[in-house]
Amino acid sequence: ISADWLEEKYDYDGFVFLSKHAAKSGVLALTCHSTGNFSESKFGGNSRQVAVPHPNLQKAYLQTLQKNQSQFSKFQITIEATHHGPTALTKPTIFIEIGTTEEQWTDVSLCVSVAKLVHHVFSNTISENPVAICFGGTHYSSKFTSELLEGKYALGTVIPKHALNDLDEQLFSHIIEQNNVAKFALLDWRGLGKNKQKVLTLLESTSLEIIKL
Repeated sequence: ISADWLEEKYDYDGFVFLSKHAAKSGVLALTCHSTGNFSESKFGGNSRQVAVPHPNLQKAYLQTLQKNQSQFSKFQITIEATHHGPTALTKPTIFIEIGTTEEQWTDVSLCVSVAKLVHHVFSNTISENPVAICFGGTHYSSKFTSELLEGKYALGTVIPKHALNDLDEQLFSHIIEQNNVAKFALLDWRGLGKNKQKVLTLLESTSLEIIKL
């Protein structure tokens, strides 16, 4: 989460971090997400900065995970909203995580199985999909996860409902810039809360096509 220095030493097309996932709920989960901070930086990266996402890789990985769900029957398969660092890398960045306790983090068989799926994704052609920036919903968005698994869109930055309070023109413009391949905005229509009109007003200044979920 504090690896913003990587490009000082390495010249890669992108960065995939295999990491542990922790949650107070204790629910077993296999997750993936883009990185970024919508407000103060508390866990790596810079404040009010989001990384360039890895949308097509994320979609390919999550769909591959679902196809092999029989290996992971005890686990929830989900994306998470964009959070934590690194945020300053100029190439696409994604976290792929195993959760949720030390029992899973130290399960060599589980870790190898996930690593093999990641390798499988990289070993095959990754399809290009229309990319959308996501607004609203919870940290573990069932709507956006379903879109990745069953819909046609790949997802860029995911701004959850609780982070919309921090969204202003400056941060919004930065998010648009970091998601320059995105042509759509997916809105969790019931999950925008009091910031629904603010989001709509900001989107009016873009050419993004709005899709309500």
